[in-house]
Amino acid sequence: MANAYLVVRIKGQADCPYWATHTMMLLQLDKKYRATILPAKDTTLGMLRKVQHYISWIELDASLAKELLDKKARKSGYQKITPEDLKELGFASTDELATALADGKAVLSKLKPLKPWFALAPPVHGFKRSTKKLYGQKGILGLNKELDTIVRRMI
Repeated sequence: MANAYLVVRIKGQADCPYWATHTMMLLQLDKKYRATILPAKDTTLGMLRKVQHYISWIELDASLAKELLDKKARKSGYQKITPEDLKELGFASTDELATALADGKAVLSKLKPLKPWFALAPPVHGFKRSTKKLYGQKGILGLNKELDTIVRRMI
């Protein structure tokens, strides 16, 4: 079983029912192309499955977490994080923070000066599969094994 999930919201706010909007708000995914890192729990997986027609997720590895932290992690005022900010959190480097997030030992929403999400751009050269279907139906929604390559194009 995974220790942490990388979750990306694919669809926007239009025609989204209240229950899905509320669940995604609890997951810190309030806008399109927002990503977050969540620890793997049964309740988290239940929430992901509930809104699987709007989001995509994958089991997180440390290299992708480090890349996201280096390029897209922000603090209040939308400023990049500095080594001093990491020392305040109790981590020596972004490598250490990335492994803690990937192992599920740290939670992004509890690291206070950091924003609990990453703002991504649409992927370079677009999505290669349908954004309206689940991964098993030749789409990209739900549990997506190829999401890491898509996220690297979104950074």
